[in-house]
Amino acid sequence: MSLVLLRGVSAAGAAALRGWSCLGSNVAAAARGSLHKSPLLQTARDYARPVRRKKQEIPSHLDDLPPTMLKKPYANIPVIDKVDDVVRRLLSLEMASQKEKVKIKKQQLADQVRKSPTDTSSLEVQVAFLTAKIRTLQEHLHMHTKDTVNRRQMLIAIDRRKMLLKYLRNTKYDVFEKTCKVLDIKYEFPPLYCRRATRRWIAKKALCNKVYQEVQKLKAPQRLKQRQEWLERTRAREAEKQASPTEGSPV
Repeated sequence: MSLVLLRGVSAAGAAALRGWSCLGSNVAAAARGSLHKSPLLQTARDYARPVRRKKQEIPSHLDDLPPTMLKKPYANIPVIDKVDDVVRRLLSLEMASQKEKVKIKKQQLADQVRKSPTDTSSLEVQVAFLTAKIRTLQEHLHMHTKDTVNRRQMLIAIDRRKMLLKYLRNTKYDVFEKTCKVLDIKYEFPPLYCRRATRRWIAKKALCNKVYQEVQKLKAPQRLKQRQEWLERTRAREAEKQASPTEGSPV
C-alpha cells in the first residue's frame, strides 16, 4: 500500500515539474519577444566614429637650422673636431630638443641686428628675442589650440614687441626700418582710438553714418548751386579784366 502511495506521489511531482518547466520556457520566450518589441530597449549598433581631420602643418622657423650644427655649449670647444662621429652626432642639433634649437635661433636673429658682439640688451636685440619666442608659440598653438597658458604668454610677448618697436620708431627710425626688414616683421600702426566694440556702440555708429550720408545727399544740390555761382562770378571778373583797357604811363 505504501509503495503505491509513493509511486503516486512521485508521478504527481514529475508532472508538476514538467508543468513548471514548460511555464518557464513560455515566460522566457514571451520576455524575449517583449524586449524586441519594446520601443525603449533597442539592440546596440556600431555607429561610425567621427573622423578627426589632421591639421595642416605649417613650415617651422627652425627648419633652416642644419642638423649637423653643434649645440650651443659645444660649438666653441676646440677638441670637438677630434671626437668620434657618434659623439658628434649626439652633440649636434639632430639629437637636440626644441628648447636648444630655439636658443640657437634667438642668437642667430640677434646677430643680424646687434650693434656689437657684446650687445645683449639693446632694443633691436630684445625685439629679435621676442620674435623667436612669438614664432615658436605660434607653431605650438597651431597644433594645440586649447593651450590658454601659452596663448597668454604669446599675447604678452606681442604687446611687448609692439611697445619696443613703437619706441624704436620714434627715436631711431633707421634702426627700426632695418630691424623690421631683417627680421621680416610687418609693423602695423596702432589705432588712434581703441575701445571695446559693443553691440550698442556698433548700432549707434551705423546709425550716425547713415544719417551723415542722408544729410550729404540733401546738401548736394545746394553745394552744386553754390559752386556754379562761384564759377559764374569768377568768369565775370575775368571778362571785366579783359574788357577794361590797360592804363599806361603818360609820354
